[in-house]
Amino acid sequence: MDDHSHIAEQLHTVRDFIRWGASRFGEEALFFGHGTDNAWDESVALVLHGLYLPNDSGPQVLDARLTSAEKQRVLALLERRISKRIPAPYITGSAWFCGLEFMVDERVLIPRSPIAELIEAQFVPWLQKSPERILDLCCGSGCIGIACAYAFEYAQVDVSDISADALDVAQQNIHLHHMDGQVRALQSDLFQGLADERYDLIVCNPPYVDEVDFGSMPSEFHHEPSLALASGEDGLDFTRRLLAQAADHLNDGGHLVLEVGNSWPALEAAYPQLGFEWVEFERGGHGVCVLNREQLTIIGNN
Repeated sequence: MDDHSHIAEQLHTVRDFIRWGASRFGEEALFFGHGTDNAWDESVALVLHGLYLPNDSGPQVLDARLTSAEKQRVLALLERRISKRIPAPYITGSAWFCGLEFMVDERVLIPRSPIAELIEAQFVPWLQKSPERILDLCCGSGCIGIACAYAFEYAQVDVSDISADALDVAQQNIHLHHMDGQVRALQSDLFQGLADERYDLIVCNPPYVDEVDFGSMPSEFHHEPSLALASGEDGLDFTRRLLAQAADHLNDGGHLVLEVGNSWPALEAAYPQLGFEWVEFERGGHGVCVLNREQLTIIGNN
């Protein structure tokens, strides 16, 4: 009798499998930070996925008993999470951002940016009027740009990335959300493929992890594309290029919303002439600043 069969004989209900998964996740000291922040919620997500049940299933399912086939399927998912250290969204193929579901795989980062909170607030108080043109730069799955399209229904949104693989995922999400007429996906290394484009709002969650942080990241992060994470010794290789060119791609009164995470002290030290305004989030997160075109013009002229 293999281990799965032995375990399956002892577990019977949805509740049993969620509890067992959470206990095993804690025992193996997994890292949580790709959609959930604790072992219980991670186990819930995987068990419900294995049973083809929606994420918002009510407590009435907890005491439902599993068939033998269902037991084996759920156990395989939980064991894969443990043995491979694969983040749950890559196993389920979906992630949530701004209350919206997105298709994800290992070609893109798993959506988790605190910028979601700004999108839901329509970037108040920084934006005085609704933007007509928006760019999601380094778009990955396209979640930021698509969420912006929901928030500003009359805006035209571009999502761009250097990675053709990432853009394939973004295009699938554009189709998934029926946004083909409002959102377009463009391949570009920074602004190289956007030479003549100007925007009222650029939102960028670029690679910003420095060498020290990248080397010490939990195993789960190393399933994500390193191109979307690492950015040189201080984490600012991409950001320096962005700040030097952004003003040329913003309309008058335009803004850049930029996430640099733990590299925010390095960014402040690199640009002491700027009075960075760091966003305070109610739901957690840090390292996001908002810069206007006038500030960026100063950088570009230096």
